Amino acid sequence: MDLKGKVCVVGAAESDLGKVAANTSHLDLIGQAAIRALDDAGLTLQDVDGVFAATSQSRMVGLGTCEYLGIKPNFIDSTQIGGSSFMSHVSHAVAAITTGKCEVALIVYGSTQRSMSRAATSQRELAWYEDPFKPMMPPSAYAMSAARHMHEFGTTREQLAEIAVAARKWAMMNPVAYSRDPLTIEDVLNAPMISYPFTIRDCCLVTDGGGAIVLTSADRAKDLKQPPVFVLGTGEQIGHANISSMDDMTTTAAVESGKKAFEAAGVSQRDIDVLALYDAFTITTLLFLEDLGFCKKGEGGSFVENGRIAPGGDLPVNTSGGGLSYCHPGMYGLFLLIEATRQVRGQCGERQVKDVNVALAHGNGGVLSSQCTVILGDSNAV
Repeated sequence: MDLKGKVCVVGAAESDLGKVAANTSHLDLIGQAAIRALDDAGLTLQDVDGVFAATSQSRMVGLGTCEYLGIKPNFIDSTQIGGSSFMSHVSHAVAAITTGKCEVALIVYGSTQRSMSRAATSQRELAWYEDPFKPMMPPSAYAMSAARHMHEFGTTREQLAEIAVAARKWAMMNPVAYSRDPLTIEDVLNAPMISYPFTIRDCCLVTDGGGAIVLTSADRAKDLKQPPVFVLGTGEQIGHANISSMDDMTTTAAVESGKKAFEAAGVSQRDIDVLALYDAFTITTLLFLEDLGFCKKGEGGSFVENGRIAPGGDLPVNTSGGGLSYCHPGMYGLFLLIEATRQVRGQCGERQVKDVNVALAHGNGGVLSSQCTVILGDSNAV
């Protein structure tokens, strides 16, 4: 079935970000973001008949969300595959809307992992065959991938640092970004080492925050408040659960998820105006640039040199500042969808990229475990 352009994102918003007020819960942030996104769309809670939710702070967040918001939707989905869950939710929402299971889908997330501490809010599943070696997870898993990429392709720490510096330059144009101070390659390299080859500046922020987007049919979107942002194509693929079971530590399942999304959307890499890539660590941006086909495998390091993905570069990547500088409340994927939506709408202020027709948002979950890709576009792209 050709679903291209049948469903649109019509609302997008964050909750309060950074470190939120004491006694704020993840549901409070979900509620904030949901109301703001619905208001952005010109809709109310009474319009919502589909709820899609995931968080690391609750095993039954879908039920908690509906109770908190005071709604009883016709359709509910609590798929939890890590930070890519929300791209998966977009795919599932498209299917639900086009088959009549629901008409207005609300995708939400909230986390208070900074104010409550990560240990209290993001319990990691036991890895029976890895935990005896006492790795620092998740940094050690991603550091292994980075070290392998350096060994196999000659990638340098300076090239990885370019990614953090580019993200910070974008964040300096985002008034709600958590980290907005200038950052240099030397700052990244000289920061405290976390897990070789990563210093703390190669690693994402730890913040509180929530987000929401609202989707509905293209027909209903015509009468709403915002210009519709069409879902052109999606792709989902899992690779493994534990890092020790990854087939190749330099290649992720984004190869497959990206291929599916591009084929569904009927576009190529040349058509993408803005990229929103899951940057829990500097290596993930590099891997996804390769695996999604924007450069060849092993060439990501040289590809990002000289500010290529920074403001003024050839390929705008993570224009919000990304998980490295904007926010990262544990599961970051929904914030990529929010930024991609705003870029297509042309609503990003100082950091707005000129003439954005098509944007790609790519989510990553676990330890490079699940990969989900969503391509969005304006009416000219349908």
